[in-house]
Amino acid sequence: MSRVYNFSAGPAVLPEEVLKEAADEMLDYKGTGMSVMEMSHRSKAYDNIIKEAEADLRELMNIPDNYKVLFLQGGASQQFAMIPMNLMKNRVADYIVTGQWAKKAYQEAGIYGKANKIASSEDETFSYIPDCSDLPISEDADYVYICENNTIYGTKFHTLPNTKGKPLVADVSSCFLSEPVDVTKYGVIYGGVQKNIGPAGVVIVIIREDLITEDVLEGTPTMLKYKIHADNASLYNTPPAYGIYICGKVFKWLKSRGGLAAMKEYNEKKAAILYNFLDESKLFKGTVRKEDRSLMNVPFVTGDADLDAKFVKEATEAGFVNLKGHRTVGGMRASIYNAMPIEGVEKLVEFMRDFEAKNA
Repeated sequence: MSRVYNFSAGPAVLPEEVLKEAADEMLDYKGTGMSVMEMSHRSKAYDNIIKEAEADLRELMNIPDNYKVLFLQGGASQQFAMIPMNLMKNRVADYIVTGQWAKKAYQEAGIYGKANKIASSEDETFSYIPDCSDLPISEDADYVYICENNTIYGTKFHTLPNTKGKPLVADVSSCFLSEPVDVTKYGVIYGGVQKNIGPAGVVIVIIREDLITEDVLEGTPTMLKYKIHADNASLYNTPPAYGIYICGKVFKWLKSRGGLAAMKEYNEKKAAILYNFLDESKLFKGTVRKEDRSLMNVPFVTGDADLDAKFVKEATEAGFVNLKGHRTVGGMRASIYNAMPIEGVEKLVEFMRDFEAKNA
């Protein structure tokens, strides 16, 4: 069986070189006589793996010294609670709701304090990013929250909101490491790695040190305190060790590709192939306002549910898998993360052209 072109939104395609390297080391990691899966997280060999992974990530993102990098579990969804538990000192936070995951985070924060929805694009099925240049930021807000790239709806903040001095918290799960980022503009950047970096089970949190304090909401479990994980260098308990090892390999792969500036260029080139086709197609059309389009997730429709289903079925048979749109929006979605090769997108467009000729 040859490998398919996997357009899944996550868990998603990983670089083939990384998978091959992991396969080579599966039974014996660097002469230890065992797999990383079997290795104590307290061992010297594993300590090197996690430290090197952090060092490479810091280099890739140019993370300043006053930010901690934490490798945690529970996925992005656990952060929906962890963020208010640790940051909601005044019990007030402002949320910009641009999709399903921002909405869930907003609802979760409401359990812990006053969550204000200060902007939303729900009125048009989250197909755009609202103007965030002058929002009614609450005077006593502890932070302003966004989901920077919306996996389901295919939108992306290309300009960060004006938070009027409040710390910005951003869920970057589906655009993590897809382009250079100025970490200093955020209080917290976090994301599940299963879209653009590694296997499911790891969430990376990059957090400014002044936001890590003992002063958390009463009743916050020990395991959900940033300070515990920061003080223990992500080794307070057994971390998702194998997942972190794979992430470390992906960081090295990204460095070998020229880093995040080179990835951005590559991703823009890839996305343009698909968007240009959608813009000229008579059958398929994109669902997102042009200036808010994501480079990572591209939703599109034919306008006919039966035809959509036929397309997904035939595409799957042709080796283009996981193109079905999220159940909340229907249609199709191609997730074209860092590890999706450009020829995968070219071949998909070729297939779409052919499908259009036969079904127009």
